[in-house]
Amino acid sequence: MAIEFQQENHIFTIQTENTTYQMKVDGFGFLLHLYYGRSVTGNMDYLLTYCDRGFSGIPYDAEGDRTYSLDVLPQEYPLAGMGDFRSAALAVRNGDGSLCCDLRYKGHEIKKGKYGLKGLPAVYAEEEEADTLEILLEDPVSGMQVRLLYGVLEKEDIITRSAVIHNGGKEEAVVERAASACLDFVTGEYDLISFYGRHAMERSLQRREIGYGSTSVGSSRGTSSHQHNPAVILAEKNTGEEWGSCYGMMFVYSGSFGCEVQKDQFGQTRIWMGLERDFLHYPLEPGASLVVPETVLCFSDQGFGELSHRFHRCVRNHICRGRYSRQVRPVLLNSWEASYFDFTGETICGLAKEAAELGIDMVVMDDGWFGKRDDDNSGLGDWQVNEEKLGCTLGKLIESVNSLGVSFGIWIEPEMVSEDSDLYRAHPDWALQVPGRKPVLSRNQLVLDFSREEVRNHIFERICRVLDQGNVEYVKWDMNRSITDVYSAETVPGKVAYEYVLGVYDFLEKLTARYPALLIEGCSGGGGRFDAGMLYYTPQIWCSDNTDAADRVRIQYGTSFFYPVSAVGSHVSAVPNHQTGRILSLETRGVVAMAGTFGYELDPGKLDERERAQIKRLNGRYRKYAELIQGGDYYRLSDPFQDAYGAWELVSEDAGQALVSAVMLEIHGNMTVNYVKLKGLKRDALYENMEDGKCYSGAALMEAGLPLPVETGEYRAYQMEFREKGK
Repeated sequence: MAIEFQQENHIFTIQTENTTYQMKVDGFGFLLHLYYGRSVTGNMDYLLTYCDRGFSGIPYDAEGDRTYSLDVLPQEYPLAGMGDFRSAALAVRNGDGSLCCDLRYKGHEIKKGKYGLKGLPAVYAEEEEADTLEILLEDPVSGMQVRLLYGVLEKEDIITRSAVIHNGGKEEAVVERAASACLDFVTGEYDLISFYGRHAMERSLQRREIGYGSTSVGSSRGTSSHQHNPAVILAEKNTGEEWGSCYGMMFVYSGSFGCEVQKDQFGQTRIWMGLERDFLHYPLEPGASLVVPETVLCFSDQGFGELSHRFHRCVRNHICRGRYSRQVRPVLLNSWEASYFDFTGETICGLAKEAAELGIDMVVMDDGWFGKRDDDNSGLGDWQVNEEKLGCTLGKLIESVNSLGVSFGIWIEPEMVSEDSDLYRAHPDWALQVPGRKPVLSRNQLVLDFSREEVRNHIFERICRVLDQGNVEYVKWDMNRSITDVYSAETVPGKVAYEYVLGVYDFLEKLTARYPALLIEGCSGGGGRFDAGMLYYTPQIWCSDNTDAADRVRIQYGTSFFYPVSAVGSHVSAVPNHQTGRILSLETRGVVAMAGTFGYELDPGKLDERERAQIKRLNGRYRKYAELIQGGDYYRLSDPFQDAYGAWELVSEDAGQALVSAVMLEIHGNMTVNYVKLKGLKRDALYENMEDGKCYSGAALMEAGLPLPVETGEYRAYQMEFREKGK
């Protein structure tokens, strides 16, 4: 097995194919972290040092040994109130008001297979692919227990961590902070790489040196958010795409989260990831438990590129589920930028006819088909088809679309309600809002209380009535505001934010079980909930509401550090672009959209014959490379925030085929030449450019690269396929 326990010295060792993770139960029963990094042999407890640290606290049972303090020792699950003044992974307020939890080792279990988490998404694996370590810690005074869970995917170099906090005592306690993973490093200088943004400009890369004190990222918006993605990298100095050591942490959760990095007085570094603190005051009655969402850990000593490959494989093969986790996605045409709210059934049929002529697989009817919904100020929650607007039943519309050889998809926003809706007028208490106060509005809509089963069940039944009316093969699940007024008419205060997210997961679990062939695309104003938790239910997520291809080069660059191309919803949109007003060629828009699931956000009826012919060629090209795009190894060939161009590459598993894409982001007078160096090829193999027949050695393409053409005109795009000779 990948997990070993040495009884004589109480050391746990986890070995993956290329990494080692080690920890130890010391003489006082505290679980100390020893090592995580490149594979090593032997015991690493020699790294622990002991000396008098002055004002650092000493556990009472250390009997006055001033050289022993949790304030300076590396720990697996550091606790508030135990003499460690650094940021804690767990803080518990006891029934007497004290903030203290003294967890000591009680036992462990090692077993085959990967653990699961009740009500939460988590990495999954076949029994022979994974091992689980479960360590039980207990506070002998309060009875509080924590089960630390470690899942090990040995071949994937993936270690997952979670924690189950259980009140085994006789009094209620309140969990005020809960992380699923914490890493302590006794030495090293690190940078924190995080991915910040805003609506329509998500996941821009930020690299910061970790200095003394604390650095944090997170979300208090009720979702993982546009502002900070729940995935970070801790990197040694000078780590780049192909060199250096780095640690990735990806939170498998779609609600508010927190991540903090702290460099202490002695130059040690701690990083934890878990639930966000401001809205976490989770009461635990005696016998009750709180399951902390999972964090996926990965280490690479070959830079960010290899780290990304390992996370991509994990997401594709061990997080995304169902028919479409590995299947090529349909090319779709969404009605939103084609007609917004101004459409009828004839409009949708017209789009379907155009789609059939252009070789597009599916038409999606976006917002505006239900209730009284001709703008975004009313109707949410009233999930009845507006047959007057469509001019027919939904079933008839779907039959008409299908008769053209085109599949049908539909947009929904189940978590929301408009004040101007029949549902809200009948059940105002079903919305999250504080009694006696006017609610905070966003897009004139409120958030339904999905922590309550009766609310979820009502919406589920109404949505299923809609989906049962015809052959619906795709659903776009949207969520268009952040959560405020975190108060429920039924759910215990302090639990609402967490139980809300579990309610969303419960709804999605039932939906995927009832419609196993349905392709669901997640969305929250684009990329406001782009996280591994949603990918467990929706194998693709609309990457951003910003469809401008120049901006998308940068948005998709940041996204690529943790999430595979197969998860990235990306479409060719109309020009001038509806978000920026920028005009880019169809070729450029198509090349950028092929770094994703590929589709369209435009009205084909407004295109001329030359553009229509080009769309047919783009569709043919995408289908030619679809399997490579979906399953190939993704390489970043430039930094579009620094370089004059954005370039990326997809390479087949056997390195026999590569698809290189590049977009010029800058153009100047007397332009300099830009050389793109390929990656992931066989050095000694000969590769043919399938467009012009020229051949190059893999070493030449990787060491010297290819010059991009020097041409006038903004945002020109280039796409080249290389095949190994003889393949």
